[in-house]
Parts: sequence; C-alpha cells; structure tokens
Amino acid sequence: MIQRFVLLGEGYNDLYELLEIARSNQTRIHMLLRLDTKIDNAEKTSLAVILRPAEPGKMMPLYLCLEGIHLPTNKPSERYRLFEQLSEELAKPIHRLEVKSSTAFEEKELYYQYLIGVLRMNRYLPPLQ
Repeated sequence: MIQRFVLLGEGYNDLYELLEIARSNQTRIHMLLRLDTKIDNAEKTSLAVILRPAEPGKMMPLYLCLEGIHLPTNKPSERYRLFEQLSEELAKPIHRLEVKSSTAFEEKELYYQYLIGVLRMNRYLPPLQ
C-alpha cells in the first residue's frame, strides 16, 4: 500500500478544503491528526485527514495543512476550532503527536518520509504490504 501526503497549504481556504475532503469521504476516514512542532520558538500545528484507500486502489492519502496554525493553548485559534468541530461532527477523535519541524529537513519529501515513519511506529498507519 502506498501512503502519500497531499499538501494543501496553510490558509483558511486550504483548511476549508481539508474539512470538505473529510466530510465528503466520511466512510473512508482512517484518522484525524494534529502534528505539533516548534519553528523559531513559535509553536505551530499541522492538521491532517488520513483516508483509507479507495477501492480497488492501493493508495492511502494523507491530506495535510502544514504548520500554518498557531498551537492551541488556553484559547484555540479559529482554524483549530473548525477542526475540533469536524471531529465532533464526525465522531472521530483528533490524534496528537509532537514531531520535528519541516524546516529541519532539506527537502519536503524527506520530511514526509520522516512523518510516515513516525506514524507507522505509533501504529497510526499500517505497515507496508
């Protein structure tokens, strides 16, 4: 099975697209994911929706809004609240991990490989078959 990140972006429109992808693929949702990191002493969050492969396909897409949301603390940002509302609406929990920043890698592909390894190690993604 191929596991591949699909990068959406950091803005509101990208988040709205992520939310719509989740709503229109409710039966395929594998997991909602929050990836926390630090960039230049600023705490940031990436939000992801992981879907099961389409039948008869063998690709597991991981839709990602990368490091564009300030880390939710006492008062979550509006963008994070929209993701929480999605979680409640779909009755799916948001899984959380702390990861390295994408800026720690020379190329985005290396970062995505790192994330897939972390997700497999934590059993959030199935192993390669």
